[in-house]
Amino acid sequence: MLPAVIAFGIAFFCFALWCSVTVARMRDIPTWRRVLPISLFLLAAGASLLRALGIPEVANVVAFPLNLAVVLLSLREIRGRRSGR
Repeated sequence: MLPAVIAFGIAFFCFALWCSVTVARMRDIPTWRRVLPISLFLLAAGASLLRALGIPEVANVVAFPLNLAVVLLSLREIRGRRSGR
């Protein structure tokens, strides 16, 4: 079971990274909307690194919701661009 959880975590991390980079490369949306997903992703990565410092409580509470927000915001921007707003 642990390898499945690890594989899901790595896949979700890579998907969040791909989504945020894709939005950051869009030139037809305002700058703050391009930067928001990648900045949230970096905050989530920083929160995840707190586990290495022995503060897992913050990482457990903050990291996954921030990554989920990154994916949802990014998918909204990507779908909006594809639909031709």
